[in-house]
Amino acid sequence: MKVYQLADNIISSLGFTTIENTNAVFSGISGIKFFPVGEFQLPEPFFASKVNDNILESEFKQLSRNNKAITRFEKMAILSICRCSENSNIDLSSKRTLFILSTTKGNVRLLEDKGAANFDSGSIFLSHSANVIADFFGNTNKPVVVSNACISGVSAQIVAKRLLQSNAYDHIVVVGAEELSKFIISGFQSFKALSPLICKPFDANRTGLNLGEGAATIIYGKAEKEDELPANTIVLEDGAITNDANHISGPSRTGEGLYLALKSILLNTGEDLGFINAHGTATPYNDEMEAIAINRVGLNKTPVNSLKGYYGHTLGAAGLVETVISSSCLKNNTLVKSIGYEECGVSQPINVIQGTVQSPISSCIKMVSGFGGCNAAILLRKVN
Repeated sequence: MKVYQLADNIISSLGFTTIENTNAVFSGISGIKFFPVGEFQLPEPFFASKVNDNILESEFKQLSRNNKAITRFEKMAILSICRCSENSNIDLSSKRTLFILSTTKGNVRLLEDKGAANFDSGSIFLSHSANVIADFFGNTNKPVVVSNACISGVSAQIVAKRLLQSNAYDHIVVVGAEELSKFIISGFQSFKALSPLICKPFDANRTGLNLGEGAATIIYGKAEKEDELPANTIVLEDGAITNDANHISGPSRTGEGLYLALKSILLNTGEDLGFINAHGTATPYNDEMEAIAINRVGLNKTPVNSLKGYYGHTLGAAGLVETVISSSCLKNNTLVKSIGYEECGVSQPINVIQGTVQSPISSCIKMVSGFGGCNAAILLRKVN
């Protein structure tokens, strides 16, 4: 059985459709901006990507489906699902359709927002947001929440694949969303992990990561045989989740968990990989660990990129945002450069893409790593 993508969407600082986002990335445009002291009531400036509030509110008002109290975080997720489903014939209310929400923080902003009085205390729970999202589309199935640090978005897709292959559902809507807040930004500032510039993944002069927000959706379906699928369809060929339990925040220095995840899915490649979309946070430990893992599985010559210079780190949405862009790269035979990369800053050689070029490609790996030693990787393949 083949699990494949029926439709997708991204809402971010670069646009509210996949096409807008893809065109911006292919053109080398970053959505990361400078935020001065006082933004989010923080004492330090920072660089991040943020969704345009005016457009978000305007677009959401056009949906006008109910009058329930819906948070900004939930609006991003709902709007992304709506945009994703526009070009599909999927019944989002069907008992054979399941919703999966990927996020790390959800409505955490309500803990600090004076406007939280408009929402009951249960709104802070991730399960509450998942129910709000599913209810909006009239779906009565109990939605699934995947909240596993930075690997959430990729893990959610692997969960979707397993559920579809078990024949529990015909279609699964996987949505990842995250919004910036004082809580999130101050947390990374306390780690001294934020860069004073646009981040530079894998570069010798990298100085940390940028944060970002947004939402992305992929609707997955299944087919008994690949010849039932049209050309250029993206198949979720394989996926693996591992945990090396190295440290509460630091990855394994040997890349053990990521190595095991990559090793697992490489058993099903059967061909040369077009590229690897790395987690690429531009932090010393993450970039070094990924380079080591890539070398350990013998992929040091495979083109590698990071999309963090375009979006920043969108946490629970990252795995979906970056999967959608990687899928667009496969469909358009395009290798996208890593913004900010000039000189290798890791101990093991990797082939970082330095310029966006056209190239015939049919498969790629999307990999992620997160706090607690968690790792995940998926293999995407284009139907020719």
